[in-house]
Amino acid sequence: MNKSKIQINTKNQKYQIIIGNNIIGKLSKIFSKNKINYNQYLIIIDDKIPNHLRKKILKSLNKKKITILNFKANEKNKNLKSVNKIVDILLKKNFNRNDCLIAIGGGITGDVSGFAASIFKRGLNFINIPSTLLAQVDSSIGGKTGVNTKYGKNLIGSFYQPNLVISDISFLKTLPKREIICGYGEILKHSLIYDYNFFKFLDKNVINILNLKSTFIEKAIYGSCIIKKKIVEKDENEKNLRKILNLGHTFGHAFEATLGFSSKLNHGEAVLLGVATASKFSLLNSFLKKQQYDLINNHLIKANLPNNLKKNFSIKDLNKILYFMTKDKKNTNKKINLILLKKIGITEFNKNFDKLKISNFLKKELIN
Repeated sequence: MNKSKIQINTKNQKYQIIIGNNIIGKLSKIFSKNKINYNQYLIIIDDKIPNHLRKKILKSLNKKKITILNFKANEKNKNLKSVNKIVDILLKKNFNRNDCLIAIGGGITGDVSGFAASIFKRGLNFINIPSTLLAQVDSSIGGKTGVNTKYGKNLIGSFYQPNLVISDISFLKTLPKREIICGYGEILKHSLIYDYNFFKFLDKNVINILNLKSTFIEKAIYGSCIIKKKIVEKDENEKNLRKILNLGHTFGHAFEATLGFSSKLNHGEAVLLGVATASKFSLLNSFLKKQQYDLINNHLIKANLPNNLKKNFSIKDLNKILYFMTKDKKNTNKKINLILLKKIGITEFNKNFDKLKISNFLKKELIN
């Protein structure tokens, strides 16, 4: 697949997602073609980006006035303190609204940077260059920004669309296998909520995708981005349809928070475990038929993806999981809001359940 472009058209912004291999060395050319020309840049770069890729990026912007902030990207640094540090630099360097902030890194880097851009002088130009598979197919698209608090994940944030997204496959070759699995969780989720044919493609080619075989990984990224584009364009601010993107996330975010956002379970693994849990809950509550559930469960098992709660949790974690589920931002009353599956490609959303019902379900999963 050659370099691909996806046009995102929302009420607040129109921008392109550019997907390709070895394109970060051509940033000046890409910016020029997209009529992007700013006086100075603040680059927030994940400290895990390898030096050879850093040099390639900076060389491609060598005629620009650049300030660089190295960012230690982890869930504990996804907070207001990090945002304040970015804003402080922008103020000291006298950035104006015609300048630009560029995020280079995974979803945490993009979320923190995007939120800082959204509040600086009520809106600074923002370019997102996602370096992980998870960020390329999920957080870089759609304009969600945010930070964590002690009360839960992403509870402070804004909707702020970027001016451009550049997804370079070459970043993925530097990632550990665990990070690829992390991103695959969102690709799989997109197929489950919107497109049965895309799920069939993934089910047939999952091993090639996880092994980063060029044609397969690019098609998977492109197909996943197309699904998110369609959803975001219809519901930019998550008032209705966009809620389906949260399949597995109410469980998943609670799993992450219960473990203190530790390395024991990263975000994508938590989402996969959340998808497995939501699928089982859908089955047991007569939303999803057994044949469809088996397709999903067998896919997770075949690809050796997270699917068993008891590998990370025991019954003593139950109350903590439930606590964080009750704090989920989708809840609008004392009940817990879940996105469930009716069949692959069709969801049930705005479904509210008593805490006791979910508690009984989780108790059985953690004991049996």
